[in-house]
Amino acid sequence: MRALILIALAASTVGCTRWSMDHHLNNAYRAYDRGDCQRVMLELSQVDRTSRARPFIHPEATLLRGQCLERDKLYLDAAQTYEYLIQQYPGNEYAFRAKARLQTLEKLGHYRGPEAAVSHPVGTPTWR
Repeated sequence: MRALILIALAASTVGCTRWSMDHHLNNAYRAYDRGDCQRVMLELSQVDRTSRARPFIHPEATLLRGQCLERDKLYLDAAQTYEYLIQQYPGNEYAFRAKARLQTLEKLGHYRGPEAAVSHPVGTPTWR
């Protein structure tokens, strides 16, 4: 009997965590639709906290975070978020979307793709 109660309790806890994560992700999308990026970031942090054992949700949350940064005109931060997504989840659907966002940012002139660093030696003044 105790085992049955423990199994039921464990199953309900897993369901509650999943429901909570979905709830916060839905709230983040609603806030994004309203243009409230501060609320989006808050909801996504809640998703991150409740989804540590469920990493499959991270790419979706990361893409939404990048879109919100882009909406706030933080293009470099958004581009770095997209690059992180592409590196961490290369075969994921959200990585494909992140590549498309990077291309759009590049075409709009807000982002330059990866470039090699160029060094310019500094001339030393001659002392006489």
